[in-house]
Amino acid sequence: MTMHAGGCLCGGVRFGVTGELPPIQICHCGQCRRAQGGPLATNLSLRREQLRFERGEALLRAYESSPGKRRWFCSVCGSPVFSDRDSLPGVVRLRAGLLDSPVAARPGLHQHVASACDWWPVEDDGLERHAGGVPPRTA
Repeated sequence: MTMHAGGCLCGGVRFGVTGELPPIQICHCGQCRRAQGGPLATNLSLRREQLRFERGEALLRAYESSPGKRRWFCSVCGSPVFSDRDSLPGVVRLRAGLLDSPVAARPGLHQHVASACDWWPVEDDGLERHAGGVPPRTA
């Protein structure tokens, strides 16, 4: 079985992801920009059971950024780790930038391009684009 490792900036949180990685979803919404501190977020939509913590799960804290949606982060270094929603039980969106290299997954789509920031253009990279969100794709 394929296993991918990753962790937060301080190394307090370490995890593994089992199975093949789905295409990376690039999100341009305002909430993701604020949560990441950059023009976009890169997410992997996974089944919750694919994400297994090796250490540091107790360091995770959640912020409910909108009703029923939580953004989980390391309480030591602040690294965003994943998000989950009540409306999508059993699905998490892991931050792709936390995975150790090499990563076989590649970007698959852009979402919330209608609310993309004005200072970082969305590239014409041939990927599908959605003005708003798309249903999560899980492996």
